[in-house]
Amino acid sequence: MSTTEQHPSPSSSPSPARTSRLRTVAVAVADLIGRHTRGLTLANIAAQAGIIVTGGAVRLSSSGLGCSTWPQCEPGQFAPSFHEAMTAHRAIEFGNRTLTFVLLVVAVLMAIGVWRTRPDLKWWGLVPALGVLGQAVVGGITVLVELHPLVVAPHMLLSLGLVWYSVRFALRYRGARGRIGVNLAPERWVSAGLLVVLLVLGALTTGAGPHSGDAEATERLALDPALIARAHAMTVWAFVALLAWIGWQIRRDRSAGERDEARLAYWVLVGVTLGQGLIGYVQYFTGLPALIVGFHLLGAAVLTAAHSAFFLLDKRETAA
Repeated sequence: MSTTEQHPSPSSSPSPARTSRLRTVAVAVADLIGRHTRGLTLANIAAQAGIIVTGGAVRLSSSGLGCSTWPQCEPGQFAPSFHEAMTAHRAIEFGNRTLTFVLLVVAVLMAIGVWRTRPDLKWWGLVPALGVLGQAVVGGITVLVELHPLVVAPHMLLSLGLVWYSVRFALRYRGARGRIGVNLAPERWVSAGLLVVLLVLGALTTGAGPHSGDAEATERLALDPALIARAHAMTVWAFVALLAWIGWQIRRDRSAGERDEARLAYWVLVGVTLGQGLIGYVQYFTGLPALIVGFHLLGAAVLTAAHSAFFLLDKRETAA
């Protein structure tokens, strides 16, 4: 009985030279990404905030059910069929889904860059990418439950949480330091709690109002819109009062060496808060026009980002 010796074909196992070339290319690409990591941390912030705006556009244009299922747009097809009879709703909803993939690419590139350049932060750099994957799942659930407000609200709040985290992470990546002087730890944490409450109440206010989802297919929350809006406004005023107290504390603090960046972060937060409050009152007294509501959603993202910068930069540190 004869046997034939089997030799692997050249294509079945890469040669050492080919493996070395691939490794060299991978290292070169990783180094290229690493050189642009700081820019990617900023791009991640912009993308995380941008998806809130595009998600708001889906909601405000009643396009949330433009794609009837998930992860496919329609049964049997991931992308909508473009034809003259297709409504704009389907294109808007599919566009928002497409931007989610763009956001995921940015978050993954940032994670690679952080892994390459800041080993001490490498695990923290994975959080935005994991958050985007989680958002995709929650987004799919919102479609499957026909945009029920109790699911839509967490969908937006998760995005706002990712914005807050992304700003903090970007500042940590570049080595930003806190302020020197009076300890504002209690005020910082109370402000964070108030921010969470006002964002949650804002989401509930929207869920109880005319922009809760697809007007023809989605129910509103069983809440009094006027009552929940007043509770939201009262929380905002409590937040403003706390900022005024913090400002007085900072003004009377004569400690030497206080960093201007920390003071700037505080004033940016004050300005954004007042601007967001103004937009909120304008939208309320003008009957909640979709365009102004959209600006209010953008303002929520900017407010969250501004608070994250304040929370980190106004943390007390020992003078060097």
